[in-house]
Amino acid sequence: MTRSKKLVIGFWLVTALFCLQIGFTAYAQLSLPQVAEAFTHLGFPDYFRVELSWAKLLGVALLLAPVPARLKEWAYAGFAFNLVSALIAHLAVGDGPEAWGFAVGTGVLWGLSYFFWRRLQPAPAIA
Repeated sequence: MTRSKKLVIGFWLVTALFCLQIGFTAYAQLSLPQVAEAFTHLGFPDYFRVELSWAKLLGVALLLAPVPARLKEWAYAGFAFNLVSALIAHLAVGDGPEAWGFAVGTGVLWGLSYFFWRRLQPAPAIA
């Protein structure tokens, strides 16, 4: 198997896992009362939970669809802000690893997906 093919397989494997994880959290935020309570515990208004869920679903669509690289960069950036903010929010209210560990684990998948995606991008032309 060629190096390029390994990169493609690695990218799709971790990106699929990342998108499943983010998609599950979006679903949970929209439909599970205990997740709504967690947002209240963190001090966020209810509308933010709904807005964040739809933004996550849009980001997942952008990562999986054949769209321009600039849109994928924005999706990756949005997920980075989301995951770092989730970690900060949990730490700010004194939650333990059982609460913020999910964000950290998802962040590892995010990092791997982004790493592979960047490796698959063509090198910029030198003028």
